[in-house]
Amino acid sequence: MSDSLSLPWASDFHCHLRQGDMMDTVVPMVEQGGVRTVLAMPNLTPPLTTTQMAVDYGTALQKLAPNIRFILTLYLSPDLTPEEVSKAAAAGITAVKVYPSGVTTNSDWGVLDFKIYYPTFQAMQDHNLVLCLHGECPSDAKKGICILNAEERFLATLRELHQAFPRLRIVLEHATTKAAVDCVKSLGDTVACTITAHHLFITIDDWAGQPHHFCKPVAKYPSDRDALQDVVRSGHPRFFLGSDSAPHPRRAKQGERPAAGVFTTPILVPLMATLFERLGCLDKLEAFISTYGRAFYQLPAVSSSDPRLVLKRKALEIPESYTINSSSAQESDVVVPFMAKQELAWQIDNGC
Repeated sequence: MSDSLSLPWASDFHCHLRQGDMMDTVVPMVEQGGVRTVLAMPNLTPPLTTTQMAVDYGTALQKLAPNIRFILTLYLSPDLTPEEVSKAAAAGITAVKVYPSGVTTNSDWGVLDFKIYYPTFQAMQDHNLVLCLHGECPSDAKKGICILNAEERFLATLRELHQAFPRLRIVLEHATTKAAVDCVKSLGDTVACTITAHHLFITIDDWAGQPHHFCKPVAKYPSDRDALQDVVRSGHPRFFLGSDSAPHPRRAKQGERPAAGVFTTPILVPLMATLFERLGCLDKLEAFISTYGRAFYQLPAVSSSDPRLVLKRKALEIPESYTINSSSAQESDVVVPFMAKQELAWQIDNGC
C-alpha cells in the first residue's frame, strides 16, 4: 500500500464561487483543494445572463486565483438568444446552465418551459457549447413531485432534449439517483453526468436534521448512493467530478429555512482520495477527477510534463469552519465545510 499519490491537478466541472466577500474567501481555496481547472456556476445575484457579465466575472475570478483555469458559463434566460450564443462562443464561454424555476439557490429566474428555448439549444449545438442541466422538476403536490422524486421525474426531459439535439453535449449535473445513472448510461456519447463528493458519501439520513449536509438535489436512499459508487468504481467515462461545492454563511445554513449547499472546495481531492480508497478503486481516481471530464469538455489532455499534485497518507482533520473575509466579520461570519471536524486519510503535500 503506497503512502503517496501522484495525480494531475483536478478539474472540477461544477463549482459555486459566489460573489463579494464569499468569492474573495473561497476562490483562493480552489487550489488548496487540489483543483486547477474549475467550471464556475452563473447563479449569482443577478445571474450571469449575458456574455459581458460572464467575461467580467471571469476577470474578477482570475485576479483572485491566477493559477486556475476558469471555465465560464451563462445562465439560461430569455436574454440568451441565438445571437447571444454566437457572441458567447466567440468570447470563449463554454457552457450554459439550466435551472428549472425555484429548485435551488438563485433559481427564481429559471426555466418553466424548455421548448421556448429550442432555438437557443440549436444555436448551442451549432456553436459546440455544452448544456448543463440541474435535473429536477419543481415541486408540485398536485403532480406528486417532491424533492425525493424531482430528479427522476426530470429524466424524461433529458431524453427529449437528447433526441431533439443529438449533437448537443449535455451534462446532467450532480446526479443523486440510480434512475439518473441508468438513464445517462442508456443515452449517447454526447450525454454525460457529474457526481459530487458529498453524494458519494451520504444518504437522506445524513442531511435530515443536519443543515450543513443539506443541498439540492438532496441525497436519496442507500440504493441510490450505491449506484453512484458503483458507476465511479466501474470507471465509466461519461461520469466525472463536479463538486457542486456551494458555500453559505453559517447563519444562512442554520436559520429557519436552511440554504441549500454543501461546501467541499478546500478539501476536495483529499476527500475524493479517502472515498475512492474505501471503495477499493484508487486506480480510478485520476480518470474521475481529470481525464473523463476534460475529454467531454474537449480540453487538452494532461501531459506527462504538466505539474503534478502529490498526496501523502497522513490524517487530515477537516476544520470546524472557515472565516469569511470581511472587514465587518462577526462570529457568525464563517462557512462550515462538509464533514467538519472529521478526519480524512489523505492530504495534499504540494505546499499550496
